[in-house]
Amino acid sequence: MDSAPQYRPLYSQVYETLVKRIAAGEWKPGEVLPSEQALAVQLGVSQGTVRKALDALALDKVIDRHQGKGTYVAELTQERSLFRFFRLSRPDGKRAVPTSGDEIIKRRRIKSFEAKALELADDAEVFEIVRTRFVDEHPIAIERIVLPVQYYPDLDRHSPLPNALYALYQREYGINIVSTHEKLRADIARRDDTRRLGVPVGTPLLQIERVAVSMNGKRVEWRLSRCDTSTLVYDVTSS
Repeated sequence: MDSAPQYRPLYSQVYETLVKRIAAGEWKPGEVLPSEQALAVQLGVSQGTVRKALDALALDKVIDRHQGKGTYVAELTQERSLFRFFRLSRPDGKRAVPTSGDEIIKRRRIKSFEAKALELADDAEVFEIVRTRFVDEHPIAIERIVLPVQYYPDLDRHSPLPNALYALYQREYGINIVSTHEKLRADIARRDDTRRLGVPVGTPLLQIERVAVSMNGKRVEWRLSRCDTSTLVYDVTSS
């Protein structure tokens, strides 16, 4: 027997419709959206339903709402991107602001485990970025980032890359990162880690594997960070 269709609230359907329109480029980052009343007329729903959908979009940081000014597509600045997605901080709770160095970019064929993580074909082409991250001029992490060429054509022409990549994704490629999925595990430093991080072989490291998801639901980045957390902590708040 076929299962019954899953019920979705009307505001959720409006949410998805607006996300698709933003993802399609109908409204650019920083651009104002039509008023609640205008959207309600366009979509054939009540103004209250639109307001509830916009509230959910604001909570997910897809849009920004400013009293008396309007509703805007959220624009990722370097600072905003860092503070939203970089989760290492000092033990006293103060955010650590990373910088980048030792950048290497190369184009290659995707590896099988990367293809699985990014839901791509086994013959896809990717850019691989390897760079060292610093806090207070001390190396604290090695990042290995894999990006599908089909989403980021000519990425290497932007080298040296900016400190916060998600702002670049949005500005140059229209890709808005709205969520990330991370897996954490403990590991120990190997030879390459010791060279880049300046720690002895066997030093405890925090490994973070991240997949970033765009507004239209595509997996658009795989990232592996190997972090020396001897002076930092992984700090995240859940609600």
